[in-house]
Amino acid sequence: MVLRRATLVDLSAVIALLVEDPISAARADRGSTEDWATYERAFERIDADPAQQLLVAASPAGDVVATMQLTVIPGLARVGASRLQIEAVRVRKDLRGQGIGGAMIRWAVDSAPAQGARLVQLTSDAGRTDAHRFYTRLGFKASHVGFKYAVPSVPSLPSFAEPQQAQ
Repeated sequence: MVLRRATLVDLSAVIALLVEDPISAARADRGSTEDWATYERAFERIDADPAQQLLVAASPAGDVVATMQLTVIPGLARVGASRLQIEAVRVRKDLRGQGIGGAMIRWAVDSAPAQGARLVQLTSDAGRTDAHRFYTRLGFKASHVGFKYAVPSVPSLPSFAEPQQAQ
């Protein structure tokens, strides 16, 4: 197995991993052709951002069998510590339980110091009890409660170059 940075060629395989997951599919990741341009724009934004790594695990034949996204988040808390955020961990359903996910997470944890991160964190949907046991076995502690807010629509991305004054 080879863990490497994803390319645009890998995008359909990464989307297939999201679609295979019932929780992702319920959140609108259905891989439909009308969403393809949006997925490509998202991939381009991730790929262009030096703080982001969209990674894939490829079999010896080159097939993408797993993915995860890593983000380095600089911070002031913990005396200016940066965090490595692990997101969107997916392993192809027929290959789960073979150590691929564990190897990926261990690689991410081991790579954290080289990326300037002193803490590795992740979130997992409350309904993913198997994943919670998996992360606990890897040494992660359930230490926080997370909250999300679904934005009703996203017209255009705001510019944060100049703060807006309250009226």
